[in-house]
Amino acid sequence: MSDASSKKMIKDGWTIVDDDGFIHLVGPLWQRTNGDTYDYAIVAQPKHKNRRGFVQGGLLMTLADRSLGMAARIGSGSSAVVTIQMDTHFIDAAKIGELLVSKPRVVRSTRTLIFMNTELSVDGRCVAMANGVFKAMKGPG
Repeated sequence: MSDASSKKMIKDGWTIVDDDGFIHLVGPLWQRTNGDTYDYAIVAQPKHKNRRGFVQGGLLMTLADRSLGMAARIGSGSSAVVTIQMDTHFIDAAKIGELLVSKPRVVRSTRTLIFMNTELSVDGRCVAMANGVFKAMKGPG
């Protein structure tokens, strides 16, 4: 990702999510506030391409899972959540260089389960949809 791209993201209100694990390898993952919630994004880079030159579906699934999980944790007030189940539907191809945005939302929350969904989009064009169920965990995250 170029310095110019990073500066534009920062100018548009995005900040990098600090993560030294798997997301560090595929990211950076960006976030910005959207009212009481967050939007999450990854800029599709050449390292994200599949054999056809489009964004690998696994990256879309990673963005969906991480953004749903972060939103589930925030929405439930739990210090940690784990993914129990996630369904992903690929709608359209995403291209290298595009900004992939996830807008997760809590559908329903119980004492231990959080039901979530998100749409991954590029400039308002839906490229994938995901639904997930997350379990709130006890103890430190």
